[in-house]
Amino acid sequence: MSQTNKTIATAPRNSKSISHWDIDTDVAIIGFGGAGASAAIEAADAGSKVCIFELASASGGSTALSSAEIYMGGNGGTPVQKACGYHDDTENMVNYLKACFGNQADDEKIRHYCENSIGHYNWLTGHGVPFKLSELKERAIMALTDDCLLFTGNEKAYPFTEHATPVPRGHNLEVEGDNGGPLLMKILTEAVTARAVDVHYDSRALTLIVNDDGDVEGVVVRIDQQEKTVRARKGVILCAGGFCMNEDMVKKYAPTFDCGLIPIGNPGDTGSGILMGLGVGAGTSNMHECFVSLPYYPPASLTYGILVNDKAQRFINEDCYHGRVGYNALIAQRNSSRIYFITDVEGYGDYEKMSYLGATVAGTGDSIAELEQELDLPEASLQHTVNTYNKHAETGTDPYFHKHEAWLRPIKPPYVALDCTLGRGPFYPFFTLGGLDTLPTGEVLTPERNVIKGLFAAGRTTAGIPRTAAGYASGMSVGDVTYFGRMAGKAAALS
Repeated sequence: MSQTNKTIATAPRNSKSISHWDIDTDVAIIGFGGAGASAAIEAADAGSKVCIFELASASGGSTALSSAEIYMGGNGGTPVQKACGYHDDTENMVNYLKACFGNQADDEKIRHYCENSIGHYNWLTGHGVPFKLSELKERAIMALTDDCLLFTGNEKAYPFTEHATPVPRGHNLEVEGDNGGPLLMKILTEAVTARAVDVHYDSRALTLIVNDDGDVEGVVVRIDQQEKTVRARKGVILCAGGFCMNEDMVKKYAPTFDCGLIPIGNPGDTGSGILMGLGVGAGTSNMHECFVSLPYYPPASLTYGILVNDKAQRFINEDCYHGRVGYNALIAQRNSSRIYFITDVEGYGDYEKMSYLGATVAGTGDSIAELEQELDLPEASLQHTVNTYNKHAETGTDPYFHKHEAWLRPIKPPYVALDCTLGRGPFYPFFTLGGLDTLPTGEVLTPERNVIKGLFAAGRTTAGIPRTAAGYASGMSVGDVTYFGRMAGKAAALS
């Protein structure tokens, strides 16, 4: 095929030009990660013939690469929350998520998710997803034990405590180590296989097929180097991931994050699903936002320290979730030439044995004045910041940033400073949080918010519940993609 006739995502085919359909199905799903698997299960259970087209040679997507905590609660609490002594009111969960994302929030999706969260827990366990009735009490990015429940966001941190009662909602699968994602996808893949869904691996979706009215009737895919036309009588569901692996799209749509961050996801996160949607007139939402993290715990003891900029000023309460801290270090402090984590030997703790941060020691000192000089900070600046912090920490208060008293204690000599500046060693991962604009039931919308008939989407191809790293919690993505994948599968099957 010549370059001039090359099939591109944003140039849909007209169904009138197709004389022969190579594959005929009710529902065609693009992508076999958490969203695609969940959509396939629900569509098949609703009686539809389902085909999945997956770019890779196996199922998994970014869900398989994740820790697969799943953010659930409300309605009195999940069985795990109840067993661990927590009551979780639905309105409390709604209020928390609205506080997390502010005017960027999709209130309709938040309420839909919270009101049906217990049902989603039951759906997962009904398919064999294991959750242990136990809680991991320590501050951690993920549970490396097989314990289930943990605080995975900013639930216990200011200002979120002003809006909602702190309740843990991160549900870790009953598996030791960072193995939740592979286990979840194994279970969902087995459920798809049990339903005789027609799965095509090593198949790349190229563009959508529409009729004269703009309704989506199918999709063009490449299998074995041959383009195939797929008729989807009920709908196409785009579950093709985000666009963090597409440098041009990041530069165009999320330029703030085009700054040397490390993309995390799978190689297929190139925005192909979003581009296909744009080609048929879909609207997008939240394309400028990404998740970004500064994973400074473990060890949890670093939380006793303070983060400062190049003027030795604090800028965040350090008991926040690592995503909120990373967002503030990158966005709010974008004009700072340095970011340092100031701690002491006790706080430094097991950093060299167990950490994800990758930050190097920028300086040490037996006094703050010595450390200040070694870091080349303005004279007396760090001394003032640390002395002020220590004075209040002695009384269990933090009047400027409201760190919880559980993490307040004076920082004592000898001192250590970690260089957390982007580009100087520390790990700053990111992935995108924007995509096609959809209803909670998965229908893709035009910029005027009219439904595009026959087109559905879920997962990071859409703008789901999580909208900014500043309010993110681990488990929100996997919860979002599996739940709204289910909704898209149901809606497509019933269309």
